[in-house]
Amino acid sequence: MSAHPFDLTGKVALVTGAYRGLGFAIAKGLAQAGATVVLNGRSPEPLAAAAKAITDAGRKASTAVFDVTDGIAIKDGVDGIVASYGHLDIVVNNAGIQRRAPLVDFAKQDWDAIIATNLTAPFLVSQAALPGMIARRAGKFIHIASLMSDLARPTVVPYTAAKGGVRQLTRGMAIELAPHNIQVNAISPGYFATEMNRALIDNAEFDAWVKKRTPAGRWGQPDEIAGLAVFLSSSAADYITGQLITIDGGMSVAL
Repeated sequence: MSAHPFDLTGKVALVTGAYRGLGFAIAKGLAQAGATVVLNGRSPEPLAAAAKAITDAGRKASTAVFDVTDGIAIKDGVDGIVASYGHLDIVVNNAGIQRRAPLVDFAKQDWDAIIATNLTAPFLVSQAALPGMIARRAGKFIHIASLMSDLARPTVVPYTAAKGGVRQLTRGMAIELAPHNIQVNAISPGYFATEMNRALIDNAEFDAWVKKRTPAGRWGQPDEIAGLAVFLSSSAADYITGQLITIDGGMSVAL
């Protein structure tokens, strides 16, 4: 093992949905570990501001503006990263959306949007990055799964279905790509204090339930996910593949 197994110097990492929340926290963590991070999103202005926050801290960051549900835009975006840096070593498929409604009333367009962003997009982004990784016989994929990959709650059935798919996407990719020395893992966050969860955080009853149900007694903070992402991106995790690792303050193991 390297004397500095968590050092990502010289690596190029793409993080989708990276201008805020868990994606931004992961991008910051990878940059602090030495990687050049490419922040992806659809809106240039907030994305540029997020990248500037990283470069102002003395780290390396740039942006790649494309829609992760658009296959052509994804390929162009990934090709642009490779053209700029010569290689792409780490892909973090973080982009995600949520819609909440009773199943009987759930609109098909909302189902389609959730599946496209939370499940199809990781497949498409990974597929675009694979040729270069296979050629170099090296690469790391990290998908952002969820407690909903294994558990369920009312009003989020499509999200639960998509995140269950992410779990199996992780396993399928891991098995197929292991002979190419490419590792594929997933992080399964519990309840984190992010903008996507703002409606839940602001709901006093739900906020109290999360704090009571979680042994740690609180919501996770976005920066607390970064260390796990760095580990899975590093040489320290070269023999770890196909795993879904939960970070939830103990919620999923408590009665």
